[in-house]
Amino acid sequence: MFTSRHTSVRRSVAPSTHAGSPERGRFDRRTGGRWPVVAACSAPLLAVALIGTAFVPSAAAATTVQLGTATPFAVLAGQAVTDVPTSSITGDVGLSPAAGTNYAGLTQAEVTGTIYTVDGTGPGGNVNNPALLTTAKNDLVTAFNSAAGQPPVTTFTTGDNQLGGQTLVPGVYAFGGAATANITAASPLVLNAEGDANAVFVFQASSTLVTASSSVVQLENGANACNVFWEVDSSATLGSSSTFVGTIMALTSATLDSGATVQGRVLARNGAVTLDANTITIPPGCSGSSTTGGTGSTAGPAGPASNITTTSTVGSGGAGSTGTGAAAGTGSSTAVVPSGFPHTGFGGAAHARNDELIALGALGLAASAGALAMAVRRRRTLVSGPTSGPLSGQPPARP
Repeated sequence: MFTSRHTSVRRSVAPSTHAGSPERGRFDRRTGGRWPVVAACSAPLLAVALIGTAFVPSAAAATTVQLGTATPFAVLAGQAVTDVPTSSITGDVGLSPAAGTNYAGLTQAEVTGTIYTVDGTGPGGNVNNPALLTTAKNDLVTAFNSAAGQPPVTTFTTGDNQLGGQTLVPGVYAFGGAATANITAASPLVLNAEGDANAVFVFQASSTLVTASSSVVQLENGANACNVFWEVDSSATLGSSSTFVGTIMALTSATLDSGATVQGRVLARNGAVTLDANTITIPPGCSGSSTTGGTGSTAGPAGPASNITTTSTVGSGGAGSTGTGAAAGTGSSTAVVPSGFPHTGFGGAAHARNDELIALGALGLAASAGALAMAVRRRRTLVSGPTSGPLSGQPPARP
């Protein structure tokens, strides 16, 4: 009697696989129970990926190029500075290692600043300071190499007008030489700082930088000419009546055709700077200005870096207009400290935080913790199984 009743129970349980049957329930618990575990394990990985992405440093950041003692110079050359009057230069002018006699056409009346020489010859009112000029030229080399060493976010195809018509956000941009023009009058280059006054633009010319007549480089949305740098591996030529912004650092020479205007600096490491009734102005807030008390040879300290305003006093000459200054100049500097996070365009040397990704990652971690807890609890239930009944593995109680 016991055997037949036990057999009938086994027969009724074994073949039953229809929905809702005990056997089908057993199948679901054994196979479907794996999915909550998989989900619980994968969710933390996804959350970590989201949070990690939020702090990934962007590539090809543009960082400020420090000019050091070259900061106050609106014009700095190695071989010569020539000018077809009348130009207007706001900032200092320097020539080294060439002698002061290699100034041609430029007068002190055209310069709101100091004309420096290595030997006291040249334009009237010049200041003889070879040490300062040597240091400024060395700092220019350092700045040139710093700009050249930044990885570009975009490299434009070599050919005419690569930059014309572009609207660029902060970053590092490389381009090749052009036979006619990199920027044209009909297609201006627009630099959009996206509301960040500290945004930096670095341009790397693998050969020459040439702009067309009446071409324009313009700033918008808080862009600052102090933070625009042009590293030129050969020579730079700005077309007549063109409007340009930023600091030009040319390996060889720089030529400004008639009426060209620069809001920034024109610096040539080895060759000449050639001017023709031009206007060059270092924007307020990023220049070093000097006040000369005669033509003494010892100058006060110049501004140590870009974006620094420096006021210095030069010692008075002790022996006439070209004498050697007897008193050392005294200087004071006031640093303008940028505020806010550094802007890095397409990428950043500084890490940019994405709050949305962080929030999603946090939610993912919370959800994964809950899912894991549920999976563990369900797994324990499946492993332990029911304590009695047809699926418990125990024979039913005898009546």
